[in-house]
Amino acid sequence: MVALRLVPCLDVARGRVVKGVNFVDLRDAGDPVELACRYSKAGADELVFLDIAATHEGRATLVELVRRTASEVTIPFTVGGGISSIDGITELLRAGADKVSLNSSAVRDPQLVRRGADRFGRQCIVVAIDARKRSDGTQGWDVYVQGGRKNTGLDVVAWAKHVAEMGAGEILLTSMDGDGTQSGYDLALTSAVADVVPIPVIASGGAGCIDHIAEALTKGKASAALLASLLHDGMLTVEQIKVDLIRRNLPVRPLEQEIGL
Repeated sequence: MVALRLVPCLDVARGRVVKGVNFVDLRDAGDPVELACRYSKAGADELVFLDIAATHEGRATLVELVRRTASEVTIPFTVGGGISSIDGITELLRAGADKVSLNSSAVRDPQLVRRGADRFGRQCIVVAIDARKRSDGTQGWDVYVQGGRKNTGLDVVAWAKHVAEMGAGEILLTSMDGDGTQSGYDLALTSAVADVVPIPVIASGGAGCIDHIAEALTKGKASAALLASLLHDGMLTVEQIKVDLIRRNLPVRPLEQEIGL
C-alpha cells in the first residue's frame, strides 16, 4: 500500500509565509526558507510552496526564493503560482523544484497540462483546484482562479476528471470554505474528486486537529493532507501527527524514532 503523506504548505506573498481564513485577512507566519528547513528536518513527507500573489500581480514565481528554499530541504518540493508556460515550468524545475503546481494557467490553457506531462512526465505536474460551494445553494462546487478571486463556473468534479485525463499526476484540492478555519476538511468534496480520478488527491483547507487529518485520509479518500496554520502556529508537530496516525494503523512513513511503535 502506498504511504499516506503529510505535506506542509508555505503560502508566500512579498517573500514571507502568510496564512489567512477563506483566502483573506492574511497574516505573517514566518520566513519561507526557515520554515521549509524546519518541516523537512521534522519528518514531513513533502512540501508545497505557493506564490499566492504571482498570478494576480501578473508576474512569475519568485525563482530565487524557490532556489534558496530547495537548497535547504531533502524531501520532494512542489512550487506553484504564476506558472503559465513550458519555459516557466523548466525554470522552476531547474531551480530545484521536484514538481510544479498549475492552477489559473491550467484553466486558461488546459493543453499546458498535457504539454507539461509529455515534456517532464506526469509525476512533475500537479493541478491545484480551489473549490467553493455554489453560492446559489445547489449541490456541488465551482472552480475559482486568480488566488480565489474569480469564479470560472467550472464544476470541480468534472474539471478534476478532465485534468487527470490531460496528464496531471496529482490534484491539490483546496476547500476555500474551509481554508484557515480549522473546522475540518470538506470530506464530501475530497471524496467526490477522489472517486473519479485515478491519481492522488491532496486534501487542503480546514485542518484543526489530528482527527480532521485522519478523516481526510480515510473518509475523504485523500492520499495526502496539506497542513498550514496547525503547524505554523505550533498547535501540532509533524511527529505528533505521525505517531497518532500510526497508532490508528494508517500507512504513513514513520520517523526514525517512531520505528518499533
